[in-house]
Amino acid sequence: MALLCFSSSSFDFRVFVFLSFFFFPCNGSSYSSSPSSSLFNTHHHRHHISKHNYKDALTKSILFFEGQRSGKLPPNQRMTWRRNSGLSDGYALHVDLVGGYYDAGDNIKFGFPMAFTTTMLSWSVIEFGGLMKSELPNAKVAIRWATDYLLKATARPDTIYVQVGDANKDHSCWERPEDMDTQRSVFKVDKNTPGSDVAAETAAALAAAAIVFKKSDPSYSKILLKRAIRVFAFADKYRGTYSAGLKPEVCPFYCSYSGYQDELLWGAAWLQKATKNVKYLNYIKMNGQVLGAAEYDNTFGWDNKHAGARILLTKAFLVQKMKTLSEYKGHADNFICSVIPGAPFSSSQYTPGGLLFKMSDANMQYVTSTSFLLLTYAKYLTSARTVVHCGGSVYTPGRLRSIAKKQVDYLLGDNPLRMSYMVGYGPKFPRRIHHRGSSLPCVASHPAKIQCHEGFSILNSQSPNPNILVGAVVGGPDQHDRFPDERTDYEQSEPATYINAPLVGALAYFAHSYGQL
Repeated sequence: MALLCFSSSSFDFRVFVFLSFFFFPCNGSSYSSSPSSSLFNTHHHRHHISKHNYKDALTKSILFFEGQRSGKLPPNQRMTWRRNSGLSDGYALHVDLVGGYYDAGDNIKFGFPMAFTTTMLSWSVIEFGGLMKSELPNAKVAIRWATDYLLKATARPDTIYVQVGDANKDHSCWERPEDMDTQRSVFKVDKNTPGSDVAAETAAALAAAAIVFKKSDPSYSKILLKRAIRVFAFADKYRGTYSAGLKPEVCPFYCSYSGYQDELLWGAAWLQKATKNVKYLNYIKMNGQVLGAAEYDNTFGWDNKHAGARILLTKAFLVQKMKTLSEYKGHADNFICSVIPGAPFSSSQYTPGGLLFKMSDANMQYVTSTSFLLLTYAKYLTSARTVVHCGGSVYTPGRLRSIAKKQVDYLLGDNPLRMSYMVGYGPKFPRRIHHRGSSLPCVASHPAKIQCHEGFSILNSQSPNPNILVGAVVGGPDQHDRFPDERTDYEQSEPATYINAPLVGALAYFAHSYGQL
């Protein structure tokens, strides 16, 4: 059936969702844009009008997480084409590991990127949640879906269950999560097989989420923080990368290429922020250099957390006046200078169309994480009434925000292809994303099981995905701004939770700045 297209991204999507309930039993979600979110409305920001509906994109960026849910779905599930899955996860080892998120387009629960996703969703709410208004409860629900699972995964002392599912076997099938029959193997780190990286990231996630829920659910916040303290102690005491002991299971999918030092610094920074306990401040002062505080690396993502830790610790110096952390202002400036086009010491590559380009595989994760850090650092700098120093050049918070805006706008459609890289936003977006659940007929329209190998005919076809994974942001274009929209191209066409998590904060900032919230 031909789809109707209109010039307004919101209207286009509303009509599509409306039609989906009549013609496609599970094509869209129960979310629809309200008339007030129409792109025909104009919003002002310092006398400028935004051509992007950041509020609509924010709503969709959070909704995406419902499409990634594992476990028993709640009655208010808005991504209606999904059903329960993974209901026996962990039972083979007599542990409850039901719930959590599938990281991307497969049916594995990888603890390392799930924890980073949780940390970044929480940081988005900590910095910009006050601007989110009606979307704040949805953002908190998305965080809690993850933290409830992380509490299960860390229930046993000195043990963390870091993965459910055998990735190699899972990738040999193309099947819906509701149908998966590959072995749900469980992998863990403990005293004998340490994983300081995944453990410290999990501690960071729990600590950051504890801040999010401190006022709205203080008892839950205390549970999260208590667990974060215990998990970080385990991470620090039993040193080692988790991929050393679990290499066949986690590599090359989520190998810890950067080591575990960055996560220990990052985890300590979050615990210092959440607990205000001086012992974490002392830990950072004593161990910061050993943990790579001054290392020159300009990539922030699920593997390397140094840049994020530097930005976070600079707030403690700039805003909270912790003078002993003064060196982190220089470290944070160095990272920011590395991504400013044309700045002294700039070392980042941009596509001809202006997109930050770090890596061919899932590059958009670095676009969203860097944009978030730019906006967050700009917030801290403004509060402290200071600027970024790059050699002899000075850059204002406004310059950082403009760089972030250009990246977010590129993602939403201001690019040579006029393609939105967020599914369901704008008139033109990826239709063949690398995602099992989205690409296969949903349970409502095809109740019979789709066997392991049956789905490959659809994987390799040119037909659009029948289920719209609203809000999913894909890996994005190559270094020449090209995007083939091929389902088999996982580097460019696969969405991931850690692409969306930092984008939530950035979109909240811009939606508020342009009067849309």
